[in-house]
Amino acid sequence: MTRLKYKLRVLRALLVKEILLIRSNPLAPKVILMMPLAVMLVMPLVATFDVKNVGVAVVDTARSPLSRRIVADMSASEWLRVDTVVSSYLAAMENLERGKADVILTLPANLDTRLDLIDIAANSVNATKGVLGAQYVAQSVSMTLKRWQTQQGSAPTSQGQLSASAKQQDSSVINMYNPTLNYKFYMIPALIGVLIIVICGFLPALNIVSEKESGTIEAMNVTPVGKVTFVLSKLIPYWIIGLIVTVIGLCIGRLVYGLEPAGSLGAIVLGTFLFSLVMSGIGVTVANSSQTMMQSILVMYALIMIFQLMGGLFTPVGSMPEWAQSITYAIPTRYYIDIMRAVCLKGSTVNQLAFNFMALSGIAVIVSLLAALTYRKQS
Repeated sequence: MTRLKYKLRVLRALLVKEILLIRSNPLAPKVILMMPLAVMLVMPLVATFDVKNVGVAVVDTARSPLSRRIVADMSASEWLRVDTVVSSYLAAMENLERGKADVILTLPANLDTRLDLIDIAANSVNATKGVLGAQYVAQSVSMTLKRWQTQQGSAPTSQGQLSASAKQQDSSVINMYNPTLNYKFYMIPALIGVLIIVICGFLPALNIVSEKESGTIEAMNVTPVGKVTFVLSKLIPYWIIGLIVTVIGLCIGRLVYGLEPAGSLGAIVLGTFLFSLVMSGIGVTVANSSQTMMQSILVMYALIMIFQLMGGLFTPVGSMPEWAQSITYAIPTRYYIDIMRAVCLKGSTVNQLAFNFMALSGIAVIVSLLAALTYRKQS
């Protein structure tokens, strides 16, 4: 018991030292306070796959009231932008090649009787914008045709079939968990994970390496402080910082974007604690193996890029090749982002996300052991 009390006193003294060291660092407090504000206020607005302002070039050879109605409805859409209405396909192609238009809509001369001749061509250099843009145009046209038929009291005769998108308008679609299809709600929980990666991963690594370069860590090496006590003194402050950053992110998400977690805050706190433990452990492990600041920065930057690209931040894991999906089981970001999105949007519980929590716990134990084992004291 006496030995345990001694270790706790030593740990408390080291924690006070770490807090003073963080406060005296000209960069760390600014990163901890300003980075969450900058990321949460800016990134949800720019890191989006929502496709808007799709430029449409209309080849209107019909010049009929129906064709003018189709163009007017597309112009009124917030997703579409009619750039030009021409009478030749060649002129529309010139707009597409110059980047002024993303989609070409061709309305045939006998539009009222041959709806099957309506043609849509999309610029698919940007595959996402091309595919979605073509769907937006098809849906806009089909909705206009339906309203036109209703107002006319009879359907136009057509020797062909309406597009699949027109048929799909008869079905009912319910958007679960994110009814407004707001991409910000999808990104905000994941961006909190990015903050934890940078703050709880980068800062401990830079802190330890800076002590190596300044020579102050040599004084610690000749003391009887154990490895576990030393490593805990480096990790615990960043666990607390990770929780603070998460609270800031959730508050910004609630006050600015209207995203209120549907699930338990306890599940979010537990997931954040485990993920902070993982990232701070990785940071300490990298720092223990680095001799200079540049070495630790390069290694941490490479790891952060892998964690972000393969953790499901922008690209769903299920859309990756099977071999890449297998690799993601070793990526801690995958589990944390799944936890945050499931809790915030779906209201999932710890029991429902047991696999993710157990995986994060296992990785946390491994990296914490690595952090303790790779720290070598010198007498």
